[in-house]
Amino acid sequence: MPTPHHVKPGKHWRASDLRGLSQLAGLAVTHSSHIVENVHQSIRQTLGMSGGAAPGQTAGITGFVYQSVRGVTRLLDLGLQRLFSGLETHALPLNEAEQDSRERLALLAALNGVMGDKLKVHHSPFALDMSLRHQGAALDMASLPVDQGKVLLLIHGLCMNELQWRSGPPEAGFDHGARLAEALGYTPLYLRYNSGLHVSQNGHILAELLEQTLSQWPRPITELTVLAHSMGGLLIRSAIHYARAAGFSWPDKLQNIVFLGTPHHGAPLEKAGNWIDVILGSTPYSAPLAKIGQLRSAGITDLRHGYVLDEDWQGHDRFRRKPDDRQILPLPEGVNCYTVAATSSSKRSVLAEHIVGDGLVPLQSALGLHKEAERCLHFAGENQYIVYQSGHMALLRDPAIYRQLVHWLDKPKLAP
Repeated sequence: MPTPHHVKPGKHWRASDLRGLSQLAGLAVTHSSHIVENVHQSIRQTLGMSGGAAPGQTAGITGFVYQSVRGVTRLLDLGLQRLFSGLETHALPLNEAEQDSRERLALLAALNGVMGDKLKVHHSPFALDMSLRHQGAALDMASLPVDQGKVLLLIHGLCMNELQWRSGPPEAGFDHGARLAEALGYTPLYLRYNSGLHVSQNGHILAELLEQTLSQWPRPITELTVLAHSMGGLLIRSAIHYARAAGFSWPDKLQNIVFLGTPHHGAPLEKAGNWIDVILGSTPYSAPLAKIGQLRSAGITDLRHGYVLDEDWQGHDRFRRKPDDRQILPLPEGVNCYTVAATSSSKRSVLAEHIVGDGLVPLQSALGLHKEAERCLHFAGENQYIVYQSGHMALLRDPAIYRQLVHWLDKPKLAP
């Protein structure tokens, strides 16, 4: 069978990129002016000088200058958007329909992970839409094998894209999806999504996308298996929850989920980022600088504790420090759930389990363990696999993990 990512080299640039870059520049100027004005007003307040109509705003001529900068930026941005939109109409036939290059897609995926929620709100051409990919292109039902009813869905993590499941050259690289397809007869589908959105927002979208797609499959689905890396594991748990709430049929076909380094209970780096928010916000001089860190996306802040539901974040200031009060969501019933965790250490230890882990996700979090018993995810002992002296990204290209996947998925037992 053709490898999933055997595609022609794509374009590094598109006609819409000028519009996207000008929009990013406008956002940068606007946010920077707010931060500078906040610092300015903090200093003025210590001198007993009054502020503007809103917190952090300056008054008088100073306030007028900052407002003018933002006003001119908005007008310039609107003008450039109209100009570049017109140019796109003429340039579109030349390059807009071409396949993205791996380099361009990697850059877009990283940008979406960092600020994808803002790109979505501002209708940026850089914002990625969720889609299913097959053989390196958007899913085309006509290209699917009519004799296969086993589907393997692969979901990438934060700041990543579907091409990063394959390491090495496109013709001979390592790819869990391609190897499992060849060994066990799956049709592999790769998900592309904007990882800067809230996990639950993507969960709603994925639940509907799978319902639409699998209901049109060329033959009855006999098995759906999910292989999810990092944030992707949170996403599939969210999608199952909302699919079952909506009465969708695809969760009934779901037999297996394998989590690769999923931060079920959060990641230390985002928890540290939240502490930086608190520290910077503790003095009037540094408080405005906290806004720089608060440019990070909703998807990133969801990783603080591992949010998967709307209720986990709605109605809350996502940058305010608070205890882990997520809604409790167990592993889905009736599904064989497996987890692979990695640690850079040569053996298990307190440091490896709670802090170091695979460099991004601690062992405890990847194994679903929590200090509060009711929050623990109960993976059966034989459904856990720990890789030592390994890292988070190495989970995507480890032959030992592939062999473990085959062991688990070749003859799956019925879930309790």
